Amino acid sequence: RHSFGGSCKKVGSYDSVNIIKPEDAAVLFKAEGHYPKRLRVEAWTSYRDYRNRKYGVLLKDGEDWKSNRIVLNKEVISPKVQGNFVPLLDEVGQDFVARVQKKIERTGQNEWTTDLSHELFKFALESVSHVLYGKRLGLLLDYIDPEAQHFIDCITLMFKTTTPMLYLPPALLRHTRAKVWKDHVEAWDGIFNQADRCIQSIYRQLSKNPDAGEKYPGVLASLLMLDKLSIEDIKASVTELMAGGVDTTSVSLLWTLYELARHPDLQEEIRAEISAARIASKGDVVQMLKMVPLIKGALKETLRLHPVAVSLQRYITEDIVLQNYHIPAGTLVQLGLYAMGRDHRIFPHPEQYRPSRWVRSQSHYFRNLSFGFGPRQCLGRRIAETEMQLFLIHMLENFRFEKQRQVEVRSTFELILLPEKPIMLTIKPLNASR
Repeated sequence: RHSFGGSCKKVGSYDSVNIIKPEDAAVLFKAEGHYPKRLRVEAWTSYRDYRNRKYGVLLKDGEDWKSNRIVLNKEVISPKVQGNFVPLLDEVGQDFVARVQKKIERTGQNEWTTDLSHELFKFALESVSHVLYGKRLGLLLDYIDPEAQHFIDCITLMFKTTTPMLYLPPALLRHTRAKVWKDHVEAWDGIFNQADRCIQSIYRQLSKNPDAGEKYPGVLASLLMLDKLSIEDIKASVTELMAGGVDTTSVSLLWTLYELARHPDLQEEIRAEISAARIASKGDVVQMLKMVPLIKGALKETLRLHPVAVSLQRYITEDIVLQNYHIPAGTLVQLGLYAMGRDHRIFPHPEQYRPSRWVRSQSHYFRNLSFGFGPRQCLGRRIAETEMQLFLIHMLENFRFEKQRQVEVRSTFELILLPEKPIMLTIKPLNASR
């Protein structure tokens, strides 16, 4: 590695400059221009071109991106909207606790040892669907409706078929009618069909009861009622939000439980924080979320050690100088999140899982970048953060997590960074003897 913290190198079919220093990140984001641009997921754009569908804000660029993003920001990421999401996500979190309690009872041993990845995937999909579509899919029930199961299968297949197309051009796979391309198309068709069904259902409800304004109806319904974007634009962006908000949050929660299982004392410390916040907030969950800095620190610490994305990318719109290197406008610059999170010059004792580093230190200058930065940061950030914080509150109030053997689990790269092998956890009710 250069002292530059990264060097210019050829990766696949593009040149990029790789950086890891926070001060270089600051220069990079100042040079991203009015319409920040990053690498696209070619498989996803190829499907939309093939089916003549609109791009959502994840895939759009330029003025079209900006005009859509401004409308969506107010409905999805503005701090004011968190209160809309809390009751919906809190309900799913409580249902997940009930599901785990049932699983423990069925073992007859007052504990449940499992790889939670599949359960967390269903939890994340149930959560994001409740917020976006305003309806429960019923994925935490013992019996899953066939339509909901088909939706799960489509999302799983979409992710599974995206990874090979990171390395092979989708256009070639489409031309040769490769199975991976046909499966990818079938998966996205199923996902968009679900969005169509939800839109039709919302219009039916609005025609029956146009004044149903008491309960927050979900992002999709509020965007349709706002009527500032076309139905096709709304459908495209809501579908991308859903696709981007399932395995990203489920894997982050799995890593967090893994780290907490390795640090039982930290579990107790967080439980004490939750208990105090529960009392002080007098049952107001929105207020409670303002009183749990350790939980927020734990999630930041998880994303430092186990980021979902390996890097953040921007095509710079002006010439910049980084550590005496001149980088011309138009160059792709990648900020290595995984490398940055494990660099001792940036994070002292980087191998240690220490949520307190985010609570006590005042200087997080361009260090907390898991959700991106600036106008192109993750649109689903507010939903994901709220969902994960509430999940940890409910789970730690009810259960203790222990790890099977002190085996370290490393990451492997697919579309996102995943555990290289199953993470086996033992879940015990808090009232169980140790």
